[in-house]
Amino acid sequence: MIRSFIRNLHSGPVALQLRRFVIVGAVAAGIQMVLLWGFVDLAGLYYLLGATIAIEITIILQYGVNNAWTFEAVSNTGTAEFLSGLVKTNVVRGSAIPIQLGVLFGFVEWAGIPYLIANAIAIGISGIYRFVLDAKWTWGQ
Repeated sequence: MIRSFIRNLHSGPVALQLRRFVIVGAVAAGIQMVLLWGFVDLAGLYYLLGATIAIEITIILQYGVNNAWTFEAVSNTGTAEFLSGLVKTNVVRGSAIPIQLGVLFGFVEWAGIPYLIANAIAIGISGIYRFVLDAKWTWGQ
């Protein structure tokens, strides 16, 4: 069962979507990191507040790109469907914010890892959760 799951991630029906999701996520993670750095180091915001704002900005960005590219075969078209999908992805990703912020906080406060490195780790950990829920609910697969 695990072997079949791993094989499907590499060459199964979900493989292309997963690769695209990872690419979009990696680009968005880079943008999120720059935003976080700007909010914390330039604007002087508390790192958890800066992370929350940066996350929401990238949620909107990722939804647009994932809708147009990653999930193009089942994309949310039309104004009502697009906005409904945006709300759904905000719920999915919003529910991932505590996961990401919890991991970020734990690594910074308890492990002494610099906040940007800790944020990158937190993005990766919460990314699996986001892919599964977005694919199943936001784009109804």
